[in-house]
Amino acid sequence: MATSNSRLARPWLRRAAVAFAVAVTGAVLADEAQQKIFAARARAQYQRAKMQYETDAGNITNVWHFASAAFDAAEFSTNKVERAALANEGIAASRSLVARKSKWVAGHYYLAMNLGQLARTETIGALKIVKEMEIEFNEAADLDPRFDHAGPVRDLGLLYRDAPGWPVSIGNPSKARSFLRQSVRLAPDYPENYLHVIESYLKWNDPDTARRELHHLDAIWPAARTNLTGEKWGAKLDNWSTRRDAARKQLVITPAR
Repeated sequence: MATSNSRLARPWLRRAAVAFAVAVTGAVLADEAQQKIFAARARAQYQRAKMQYETDAGNITNVWHFASAAFDAAEFSTNKVERAALANEGIAASRSLVARKSKWVAGHYYLAMNLGQLARTETIGALKIVKEMEIEFNEAADLDPRFDHAGPVRDLGLLYRDAPGWPVSIGNPSKARSFLRQSVRLAPDYPENYLHVIESYLKWNDPDTARRELHHLDAIWPAARTNLTGEKWGAKLDNWSTRRDAARKQLVITPAR
């Protein structure tokens, strides 16, 4: 029976893994010209990080910067072959870091993130990928839940939100709510944490809570726009603005409960 369930679960788990990966990396940007600019920057950063990594792979900072850059570059891939290749490079670098420094949060975190990118290209093996992502994100959360603006707990929340529930997989709305709300508490000045909470409550048909969280997001928005500047934040800010507008429009047409 377990084998049968696993076979039936594969397409569902792949779709869930894709939904998770898209949530983590961001929705498609509305402006195609901007998309090309951000993609070029991500690829350039990947090439710089790869050169530094290949020059001195013994430098731990070089390792996790390369794993992070591989993940970012994969987001702008135009085909599955390229995305899988970049994800596998990030996975290999992350695994090497975990093997050398098992208590470094970055190794576990970017291993899970790059596994998410790989999941977007997979047609089989989704169950194994989802389970490994859960393990690595939990390890990262135990080591430093505030890393990357509460990234480990934020992404655990998304994983539990988007995966099918028991007995097929690990999906759990209660855990999703807990981790997503924890991300806001740990990094209350980071817009993406609020956006995921808002989008999740809309998904769960709770517009009243979504409206309250949008109010909190609006309150921190001016400071975020001022403080998060430069090439690193351009694509993220564009994406967040698009998603914020979309949530606001959805709430306008959604009656209060």
